[in-house]
Amino acid sequence: MEGFKALLVEQDAGKVRSRFTEYTVDALDAGEVLIRVAYSGINYKDALAATGAGKIIRRFPCIAGIDLAGYVEQSASPRFRPGDAVIATSFDIGVSHHGGYAEYARIPAGWVVPLPRGMELLQSMALGTAGFTAALAVERMEQVGLQPDKGPVIVSGATGGVGSIAVDMLASRGYHVVALTGKAQETPYLQMLGAAEVKLRSSIDLSRVRPLESATWAGAVDNVGGEILAWMAATMKQAGTIASIGLAASHELHTTVMPFILRGVSLLGVDSGYWPMPARQRLWERMAADLRPRHLGDITRVIEFDALPGVFQEYLDGKVRGRTVVRMAA
Repeated sequence: MEGFKALLVEQDAGKVRSRFTEYTVDALDAGEVLIRVAYSGINYKDALAATGAGKIIRRFPCIAGIDLAGYVEQSASPRFRPGDAVIATSFDIGVSHHGGYAEYARIPAGWVVPLPRGMELLQSMALGTAGFTAALAVERMEQVGLQPDKGPVIVSGATGGVGSIAVDMLASRGYHVVALTGKAQETPYLQMLGAAEVKLRSSIDLSRVRPLESATWAGAVDNVGGEILAWMAATMKQAGTIASIGLAASHELHTTVMPFILRGVSLLGVDSGYWPMPARQRLWERMAADLRPRHLGDITRVIEFDALPGVFQEYLDGKVRGRTVVRMAA
């Protein structure tokens, strides 16, 4: 097989850089499934990895991209045959195993999911890790009792990839969704996704949050961490549920145990990276059915592979809304 194009992340004298290069299948990491990549996606984690702004890559050199979707070219696994449409996200992909920013990827069969019936490859990458994380948050919250009649659900970081999809998924399931954002100009976008209310972060005095505030939310999906997560905990209703899925603002959490022992609040950590099979496959199938976002096309833009490096800074600057899909070949 001839060489193919890949975005390789390298480290030289302590500095991380990424560049396009020609790669070969023989140079790819081990795995039972060779995939001709049709689409990938961009997550905040990918931008950190490819630019070196965050310590994401655990092995250099490494082809970046934690998400990919395409067609099986070769398979040593009985689960897959050449021509099958498949998805691979998370695990060590794009971190310590060559990832999705290449025209071919070789992936362990245990990390690969068949494309669900009724879903297109492009749609799978419009969802990607962001969509899987949002779906996992909704599923886990409902498993501990969250239902639309319990009260409103607030989503922080609501214009981002995970936040946008979470707003859409929750609204489509009948929840009264409150989108929390620092971007007043994005109010029409969030309302289009189904947000019943848009709350600006500037309306919250985070310096004066008491251990227990007025009980407001039945559920919360938090993308930012830090002070916002502490405020959410203090403002949850009795038996409320918080899904903690991100740390865009801070990894620290300064709160008290009072919401948890006096109001029975549940704090759920959502780790989409290593969610096991077959539960992972079942959740992907739900995203093609009852958890399918209604406005995925409005959330998503598509760029060509050549344009990929120029988009990372937009993610680091917080200037991107929704999802970006990378088309790997014309």
